[in-house]
Amino acid sequence: MRLHNTLIIIIVSALTACTTSNPYTGEQQTSKAAKYGLGAAAVCGIVGAISSGKRARNAALGCGLIGAGVGAYMDVQESKLREQLQGTGVSVIREGDNIRLVMPGNITFQSDSYNLRSTFYPILNSVGQVLAKYADTTIRLSGHTDNTGSRQYNQVLSERRADSVAEHLQTRQVNRNRLLVQGEAFDQPIADNRTAEGRAQNRRVELYILPKA
Repeated sequence: MRLHNTLIIIIVSALTACTTSNPYTGEQQTSKAAKYGLGAAAVCGIVGAISSGKRARNAALGCGLIGAGVGAYMDVQESKLREQLQGTGVSVIREGDNIRLVMPGNITFQSDSYNLRSTFYPILNSVGQVLAKYADTTIRLSGHTDNTGSRQYNQVLSERRADSVAEHLQTRQVNRNRLLVQGEAFDQPIADNRTAEGRAQNRRVELYILPKA
């Protein structure tokens, strides 16, 4: 009972410290990082309580730091990627704790080819530099095509394009075990395939940077 009360005090105190006032509504709210981190703290703290009071407190605080730290770890990578990729044509999109890079076909590959353009190498090198430095992530590479040609042909082309990016990232000291490659053919269009402009947007490779579980 005493350990249980200690855990409650730790978590409530930390939540209070991380609570701020919304400048628009005046309501008190807890930051997203605090909520996620302290949710982990509650679970880990209860597990730790089985052994001793000190271990329980350490488990709660330690897990809370881990939960809050994921977002910060991804924040730094997002900032560096935006800095490196500004003006290159590669989009950097933040989705929760994940980061997505959209690499359009007009800068990555020649039409109907999976060979990287030589002008794209410096851009991909800068991406690899960041990925190699922040190694506690998994990287998923998805190749996409327009709907010209058969599904089988586009499936193979999309896979090979994603694999070409993965192979080059390996040369930049990105461990292959971190790289997951998949082809989506023309199943996930982001624009209208009935127009030349839309088909050009659909020909792309997307790189997802995902924090390890």
